[in-house]
Amino acid sequence: MKSSYKALAAYIEPVNQLNDGMEVKELLGISNQKFFQNSHTNTIDIDLQTYRIVRTNQFAYNRATTRNGDKISIALRQGNDCIVSPSYRIFKSKDENKLNSEYLMMWFRRPEFDRYARFKSHGSAHEFFEYDQMCQVELPIPHIVKQREIVKEYNVIQNRIALNQQLIKKLEETAQAIYREWFVEGIDLENLLDGWRKSKIGDEVETLGGGTPSTEIDEYWNDGNIMWYSPTDITNNNSVFIFQSANRITEAGLNKSSAKLFPANCLMMTSRATVGKLAINSEEATTNQGFITLIPSSELNVYYLYCWINTQIEEIINLASGSTFLEISKSDFRNLDIVIPEFEINTKFRKSVEPIFNLIRIKTKENQKLTELKELLLSRLAKL
Repeated sequence: MKSSYKALAAYIEPVNQLNDGMEVKELLGISNQKFFQNSHTNTIDIDLQTYRIVRTNQFAYNRATTRNGDKISIALRQGNDCIVSPSYRIFKSKDENKLNSEYLMMWFRRPEFDRYARFKSHGSAHEFFEYDQMCQVELPIPHIVKQREIVKEYNVIQNRIALNQQLIKKLEETAQAIYREWFVEGIDLENLLDGWRKSKIGDEVETLGGGTPSTEIDEYWNDGNIMWYSPTDITNNNSVFIFQSANRITEAGLNKSSAKLFPANCLMMTSRATVGKLAINSEEATTNQGFITLIPSSELNVYYLYCWINTQIEEIINLASGSTFLEISKSDFRNLDIVIPEFEINTKFRKSVEPIFNLIRIKTKENQKLTELKELLLSRLAKL
């Protein structure tokens, strides 16, 4: 009901407080996932007094929308005061009893807002979404009681997701601790126990690369039923298990990509840009060139491989090279040393950690459903 929408100009006001006297020390940036993050700015010889202060319950956003993943970097500050780049714009709700800031942030999380901001951005070499354009944003603003009800419902979902993520992290740490106790601490590599041996990972498991069919040919992508992963699918994932990808390809696309199909419960490792990010696939899938995929063997189950790579991550990253982006070659990875435990010990390890990983799988799936529910709630805002 567009006729019931109201422009933000009547509900928000700009804030422009510089960091005079270095009142605030914490410098942060904003991701296109819409949260504050550590800034990568080199602050040597930079006068931080020219930076802008963002106080609790104030919004900050990066005006630049060019090369930002078709999203606008905006966030509501809910922690301690911080400072941001002078190029950012800060604003706040004029009256929390008329427009709740958390309700407004929910609107900014909608993909429709990102598309609107990109459409309204202007510039030549770089495009910007200025504060004037922000004031022209229209949205439904129901009674404050209704706004608070919606925010409460959203936060219940968000808090459950956060709790699950904390549990997943603890479970992963537990599995890793068991691995270290069994296979790292106190192990003499020069005098291995009977039945144990040293080998190269490439001699023990099949390792696959990936490929990308032409994005210009519709028959490779339209109505595809094969899960096709790119590194962003994995880097945006908060758990070792992954259930969906942004794209699916067809049989024709798979044949043209030079990639191979691998079964469920293989271990995918990103091998370029962000090297060493891991995920276990939930169904038959393939990947682009940014992965090395390990197909488990009878001796090396997927959980052992997952824990082993985590203990080797520094060495793996050190093998990466490149000018445009870091990348590790499949041949270098296949040449990494690995200890193969005695079969019975490895079987006991699998049985010990399998319940842990199964619970991780359940909580990850639950978070996927909760995220879908959260997105549904955001989509409903337009129909208030």
